[in-house]
Amino acid sequence: MSDTILVVDDDLGIQKQLKWSLTDFNVVFADDRSSAIAQLRRFEPKVVTLDLGLPPDPANASEGLKTLEEILALAPNTKVIVVTGNNDKENALKAIDFGAYDFYQKPIDSDTIKLLINRALNLAKLEDENRILAKTRPAMGRIIGNSDAIQTVMRKAEKIAGTDISTLLLGESGTGKEVFARTIHEHSPRKDQPFVAINCASIPENLLESELFGYEKGAFTGANKTTVGKIETAQGGTLFLDEIGDMPIGLQAKMLRFLQERVIERVGGRNEIPVDIRVICATHRDIQTMVGEETFREDLFYRIGEIPINIPPLREREQDIVLLARTFLNQYREEFNAKAKSFSDGAIRAMLAHRWPGNIRELQNKLKSAVIMAEGTVIQADDLGLLEPSEDFESEILNLREVREQAESKAIRKAYQRADKNMSKTAELLGVTRPTLYSLIDKYHLEDLKTGV
Repeated sequence: MSDTILVVDDDLGIQKQLKWSLTDFNVVFADDRSSAIAQLRRFEPKVVTLDLGLPPDPANASEGLKTLEEILALAPNTKVIVVTGNNDKENALKAIDFGAYDFYQKPIDSDTIKLLINRALNLAKLEDENRILAKTRPAMGRIIGNSDAIQTVMRKAEKIAGTDISTLLLGESGTGKEVFARTIHEHSPRKDQPFVAINCASIPENLLESELFGYEKGAFTGANKTTVGKIETAQGGTLFLDEIGDMPIGLQAKMLRFLQERVIERVGGRNEIPVDIRVICATHRDIQTMVGEETFREDLFYRIGEIPINIPPLREREQDIVLLARTFLNQYREEFNAKAKSFSDGAIRAMLAHRWPGNIRELQNKLKSAVIMAEGTVIQADDLGLLEPSEDFESEILNLREVREQAESKAIRKAYQRADKNMSKTAELLGVTRPTLYSLIDKYHLEDLKTGV
């Protein structure tokens, strides 16, 4: 069934031109504000083209702007493309500020207007899908995403949430490792007990031991009272050790003993204190390489990583970028009482073209800044600090991505054959870790490599 497009224009010549050129759509017409609202209620179109010069005052844009406001008040998710005179850019920009999706200046070119409508329609459909996903989000509700990459990770997290098996979260900085750890905790039998997080990289080496294990009064200069550490604080719940790859080698031995025996001794103390907690660790480092370099204990690595989970970077989750951006937009708009409520088409294309080296954290920061600083209701690429890609550039990016993915898939298969189907040797030949190799195998659907076929 064809998508319905509402054309609001009192010029019969333009109505005929659009009906002739938009044959892929079910086009319905209105010639003033009241008929436009009636058609909107009847057909609920996702896209509307609106001439700002409507009766009873077709020489001015006031009636068209009032119609725009009524349309968006009644159906705020509708994509409205305003049509203006050749020298009326000021009112076109005012319409964008009111919430119009885009504008087009006469004379009408059939191919251009069709392109704008298709873009608006695709965006409207994507937003509809995102809203449905938001309402029907699976059990791991804190984690947002519908891409194959993140869904694979979510299913793995769901399976282990109900157990106490030690979990190692691997991924670049900013990918949301603590969010995953909290989500696993919230869906575990320990959910009503404390979740305690500590970043091993942010605490000086000489203080990390006492932060983790606590200390007795008089254990060192300044220890004026007995203090409970993070491990004891998490009693009954979950301890999240972020950036465990930065834990000093000397402290790793004491951590290993705790994980094996489930008892601790405070700094300066002699009494063994039993502790019942779940431990989830995370790092952005290549732990296996560190084990080979003897900067991380091999026995501790196997103890903390019974189940490793690779969290993909945002650049491998293209399908999730707009969904995440809209989630943050809604969050920050409410938090800062801001007027920004949507993205321009250029902003969306800019977000999809960006590589996101800082991952989700970078996206959050850009959205927070954009929501605060945006002048109108529509966030532009400039508000995000991103360059809007040209059509040619966008096409080149898609081609380069396809070529890169084909090359990586081919390289993995070639290395696998050269390594006599041994995964460790395959990873070594490719210069990646085993967890990264498995992540690439999942990404490129090379499941036959896992079975050794």
